[in-house]
Amino acid sequence: MSRSQGYLFAVGLLVVGALIGAGFIALAPEPEQVEPPSRVPYVESVALIRDSGSIPLFASGTVRPSAEITVTTELTGRVIWVNPEFKSGRKVNQGETLFRIDDTDYLFRSIEAEVAVIARKAEFLRTEEEAKAARAEYQRFSERTESEATPEQINPLAVWEPQLSAATAALRREETRYDEARLAVQRTRIVAPFDSYIREENVAVGQYVIPGQVLGSLFASDAVEVVVPLSDDDAALIPGLWANDRDPSQSKASAVISASYGHAEYAWQGFVERVESALDPQSRTIDVILQVSNPFHPGVAINSEPALSEGPPLLIGKFVDVEIEGRRIEEFFRVPRAVLKPQNRLWLVDPVGTVRIVDVTVLHHGDDEIFVTGDLQPNDRAVISGISFATEGMVVQTQMTSG
Repeated sequence: MSRSQGYLFAVGLLVVGALIGAGFIALAPEPEQVEPPSRVPYVESVALIRDSGSIPLFASGTVRPSAEITVTTELTGRVIWVNPEFKSGRKVNQGETLFRIDDTDYLFRSIEAEVAVIARKAEFLRTEEEAKAARAEYQRFSERTESEATPEQINPLAVWEPQLSAATAALRREETRYDEARLAVQRTRIVAPFDSYIREENVAVGQYVIPGQVLGSLFASDAVEVVVPLSDDDAALIPGLWANDRDPSQSKASAVISASYGHAEYAWQGFVERVESALDPQSRTIDVILQVSNPFHPGVAINSEPALSEGPPLLIGKFVDVEIEGRRIEEFFRVPRAVLKPQNRLWLVDPVGTVRIVDVTVLHHGDDEIFVTGDLQPNDRAVISGISFATEGMVVQTQMTSG
């Protein structure tokens, strides 16, 4: 093959290849047209729940006794009897004897004091008769001499006035000693001052005790207190909190105290009893004191978990949750905590997807929701997630979720 023929053959191959490629291109399917993704952000929104009435105030606190004392004695002596119920955890009634001290010496002293009173009384009566006789004699002497002396001129010794005063004072002194001796006999019997539970005891038969020695402690069984630290904003939601201190007859806010035992929750009814008059120096909170009557009666189960066959008592030292009935508000809105944005704002979205930014007043932070007031409507929806910032009039796509 000549060189010119080789060139012609190569060109022919190129032309054939180009024709085949053009055919493949012509027979290829058209590419699918895909819409570019939207640049409008996607958010989730939740409906605002309109409400009215009392705002529930949620907080936590610790149970403590409403009254607690240490058990001591004012006497010296040996313990001769201890109540079998005087043990930690047991209950005793008001006036019930806890233990007794040997009263033999104190009985002897009481008898001696009684004898001294009898002797002094006899001396007083004798002196009293002598004084009567002396005054009668002085009166007869005045009648015979026809001279009537003024009280200032009468000699007190002549009518036995100082002798009678001394006898009277001596009798009173012995009577006082007798009363003290009888009181000492009574104090050999240590009694419970109120219905109470024994926290601890440290006394046994044969033990020698001295005045002021701590022999146990007990606390009142009729009521307990729950100390609830609150911010001043939360404390302001309790109706009549400060007025109750000025007028105790005013009704007090009710409360529900709940505690967990095992896998169940139990509740007791209580009320706001008082408020401390000073802030806590560390937390800068206000301690509100709740009172629970009959705390050692079984609590009421408040959830669906299997409850114990017999509800537990509200134990001292227990950490509990409380719900206090706050002041009444004509209108407020309940929303999830996640919808509250910085500077106490809500990002509201209308049905066409336009964002409106609203400033609100936060009344209370609950466990899962907040209570707010502001320029809100019952059909408003708030952005709960999807964007980290928003501007007034911003357009979004929204998916509605339940509150």
